[in-house]
Amino acid sequence: MSTSALDQSLKIGEVASQSGLPVKTIRYYDELGLLVPTTRRSESGYRLFSSEVLNRLAFIKRAQSLGLSLSEIQELLEIHDSGQLPCDALKQHLLLKIEAITEQIQSLEILKSELIGLLSGWQEQPPRDRIAKTICPNIQPETRE
Repeated sequence: MSTSALDQSLKIGEVASQSGLPVKTIRYYDELGLLVPTTRRSESGYRLFSSEVLNRLAFIKRAQSLGLSLSEIQELLEIHDSGQLPCDALKQHLLLKIEAITEQIQSLEILKSELIGLLSGWQEQPPRDRIAKTICPNIQPETRE
């Protein structure tokens, strides 16, 4: 590799500064293989990155903000690295996220209803016989012994 190619490479501190990500995060992504085509090692063992790493890191950050896991992001990056656009696969992941969010919302609505019902029958001073059998009679049903 020529000296001019080395001069164009970014050191990890520069990548961190330009991407807004901590060095530790960049190292972690590199160890996972998320930065593979944009990183290499210098003769002295330092990580050197092409400027393309900034676009890759921006994609990773955005995909994470949309709820994608690093393994899902890895899959999308592999599609990209094979020369294809990962948009169809990304769309499928996002549709699955919407489905999961919808299920979470339904579960939370059920929990909310349960909590409202529980609080509507709240007793500040529960009967003594219930106190003796539970830790908090307001949330524990009576047990039969």
